[in-house]
Amino acid sequence: MGERLRYADYVGNMARLAVEIANGDAPGEERGEMLRRHRVAEPDAEPDAEALAALVPALRAAVEAAAQGGPLEPVNVLLERYPPVIRVDGHDGPGTAHMHFAPNGEDPVTWLGRNCAAALAHVLCGDPAVTLGRCQAVGCGRFYVDDSRNRTRRFCSNACASRTTVAAYRARRKAAG
Repeated sequence: MGERLRYADYVGNMARLAVEIANGDAPGEERGEMLRRHRVAEPDAEPDAEALAALVPALRAAVEAAAQGGPLEPVNVLLERYPPVIRVDGHDGPGTAHMHFAPNGEDPVTWLGRNCAAALAHVLCGDPAVTLGRCQAVGCGRFYVDDSRNRTRRFCSNACASRTTVAAYRARRKAAG
């Protein structure tokens, strides 16, 4: 019997996927594995380019709204364009049933849209296990999933955190004389 997937983990994985796409990152290893497990092809530049180009701005607006705790409209627009098809699936083997927001094997852009829309709706409605944020470093607008213990993360990466800390230290030294 396989290990049961926690619902919060599934929402978190889909939120990470939404953030990755909204940030314009190249597909990561986690995304590739997730698509393979759900029998979904990686969106191809040729046939999926137009559909992906339509998804990205709506997804980015929805991620921003979820990170800020509102407004609701960008997430609702995404939900209208890519309505989730909720189903229970056990593709990981006996005893591993968990909820899905899109059918396995669906076309990649629709699958991504449905899953990301549903996950962002959960985040926006206050799912306590998943929090999104926007990097507080000057000049960086990247989003992140805050999975820190007390949900107080402020930066998308250690590089941004370090750059901000160094800049603050230099400003204090300069002000001190």
